[in-house]
Amino acid sequence: MTRKSASPASGSASANASGSTSGSTSGSTSGTADATHTRSQDQTAHLRTLGVKADYPHAGPGPHILEAFPNNFPDRPYIVSIAFPEFTSLCPVTGQPDFATIVTEYIPDQLCVESKSFKLYMFAYRNHQSFMETITNTVLDHMTEALDPLWCRVKGLFTPRGGTHLHVFAERFKQVEEPRAAMVREMVSEWKRESGRHTV
Repeated sequence: MTRKSASPASGSASANASGSTSGSTSGSTSGTADATHTRSQDQTAHLRTLGVKADYPHAGPGPHILEAFPNNFPDRPYIVSIAFPEFTSLCPVTGQPDFATIVTEYIPDQLCVESKSFKLYMFAYRNHQSFMETITNTVLDHMTEALDPLWCRVKGLFTPRGGTHLHVFAERFKQVEEPRAAMVREMVSEWKRESGRHTV
C-alpha cells in the first residue's frame, strides 16, 4: 500500500519516524552500516551558529543573536514552548546573581527561532544587570522583533530571593484579521488551561 507524504517535514517515503529538534536537518536509520539519510524542506543555509563552535556573546542581549528559519506550516497554528532552566543575570543595584527558568511560548507566523541561537541569547544575560521585570519584557520584545509571531508569552520564574518568589509574565498578540485572530486566541486560551504542559 503506497503512502503519500503528508507534510513538507516528512521527507521521502523512506523517512524514519524519529523526531528532530528545531534547526536539525536530517534523520537517519540507525543500526546499519549503510544508513541512508533523508531531508526535510527546512531551510538552513543562512544559519550561522548551528553546527559550529560559537562564542558566548559578551556584549549583552539583543535580537541580533536570535536566528530564525522559515515556518513550514504557516497555515497551521501550533505552539512552540522553550524552557531555559539555567538562566542567570545580575541585580542592577547589588550586582548579586539572579537565577531563573525562562519559558518562552509562541505561535509562529512565518518564522521559528533556532534553538541554539536561543541558548546563546539566554547566555548573553549572564553579565547583564537588570531587574527581573525588565528582563522578562525585554525577552518578549526581542522575540517579537526577531520572529514577528502570532502570539508570544515569556514567563520569568525567578528563584526566591530573601524568601520572596517573583514570577513575571508578559505576552503580546500580533494584530491579524478575523477569523485567524479568533483561532489564535482560542488556541492560547486552551494552552493556558492545560496542566503539566512543561513536563517530559
